[in-house]
Amino acid sequence: MGEWACLGLIYPAPTHGFAVAAHLRPNGDVGRVWSLSRPLTYRAIDQLVQRGLVQAVGEERGIAGGNRTIVAATRTGRAQLRKWLRTPVEHLRDVRSELLLKLVLAQRCDVDVAEMLLDQRIRVSQMEAALATHAEADPDDVVARWRVESARAAHRFVEHLIVNR
Repeated sequence: MGEWACLGLIYPAPTHGFAVAAHLRPNGDVGRVWSLSRPLTYRAIDQLVQRGLVQAVGEERGIAGGNRTIVAATRTGRAQLRKWLRTPVEHLRDVRSELLLKLVLAQRCDVDVAEMLLDQRIRVSQMEAALATHAEADPDDVVARWRVESARAAHRFVEHLIVNR
């Protein structure tokens, strides 16, 4: 998901790796959802360049020395990010990380994810029902009970987003 996070930060406007890394610090605006160290941020950007999803578009003088390479999302990169942002997460365990990252990036990139949220609500409802059935079969299974409550919380969260759009 590090590459998606970087692409989502590059998508709105050309920028450089140092600025992307600042957003992905643990206390950064995106890093509070998904954090990445500076070396991993630069590695992710390099991988995006190799895959043709971002490209170098210039240089800028750095504060403490060398030049910084300015990168921008390519047309393919922009399309791939929009597609990823509009795809619901498959597993309940991914709501906290992947879905929340998608929502934060969609907001930054001004990408409408209303349809994705409707699809996500269906998926979470299906997971919730399946987990509830399992938990009812064994009321003493604390793990099953935890999963049901997590699914209910995810369902309320997604429902809140849909209603308040």
